[in-house]
Amino acid sequence: MNIIDAHLHFKRESYFDRIALAAGHENTENHLKGEYERLSIKGGVVMGNEPLENTGVKYPDCLCYCVGIGGAQGTVHIEANKLSLIEEHLRRADCVGVKLYPGYQYFYVYEDFLSPLYELAAKYDKPVAVHTGLTAGSNAYLKYSHPLVIDEAAAKFPKVNFVMCHFGEPWFTDAVAVMEKNANVTADLSGILEGKIPDMDEFCRRNKFYFEKLKGLLDYLDAYDRLMFGTDWPLANLEDYIELTRRIIPEKHWEKVFFENAIRIYKLTV
Repeated sequence: MNIIDAHLHFKRESYFDRIALAAGHENTENHLKGEYERLSIKGGVVMGNEPLENTGVKYPDCLCYCVGIGGAQGTVHIEANKLSLIEEHLRRADCVGVKLYPGYQYFYVYEDFLSPLYELAAKYDKPVAVHTGLTAGSNAYLKYSHPLVIDEAAAKFPKVNFVMCHFGEPWFTDAVAVMEKNANVTADLSGILEGKIPDMDEFCRRNKFYFEKLKGLLDYLDAYDRLMFGTDWPLANLEDYIELTRRIIPEKHWEKVFFENAIRIYKLTV
């Protein structure tokens, strides 16, 4: 079975080196490529966090990227010069979308100041991926990353395809409600695992309530054509994530969730 990793990070720095080792990996291009080949992962989508000014950013040839709207912690402003840089990225074939980090930067994704950014995304027909759910640091504010904020954005900007990263984990019920209401909202299933899982059977038994609830809500939603496999590399072990996703998603939908949906949503060529 061919796979696309629709949510990963790729950056050489000590933090990523440490979490890769904890997941049983090495944070290097050669190791990532070797694991992708071994596990039939045909490509991945990097959630970018390079400076916007780095319009010549180069990732390994098996990866494309969403340009990240980052910066110092605090409210994000989209000035004209930033818009021109974002557009320069979106013109690139290997830039397949935009990534927003609202929980970390204290803004709601439905705010009007984002309208020019969403117009650009619609113009180039590229998705806007949004961090939703729990955050990595205590300085972030969950009210900005709750999946319900996607509802107002999706309604106000119906021409934009929003990708709810991490499926709003752990607010799965709210994430399902947002997707059920808004056809222009999709989701990736990254961010559920961390590190290396020594015994997947025991892990799933211990977290039975969590995973049974998730499986039941996904069956209720019945929108397997709008869900994508993702690992949040290097946070989690790739093989573990494949195994867990197989347990969550009915086998008849594996091709869609593991491969076809990401190809369609991010318009990938692999």
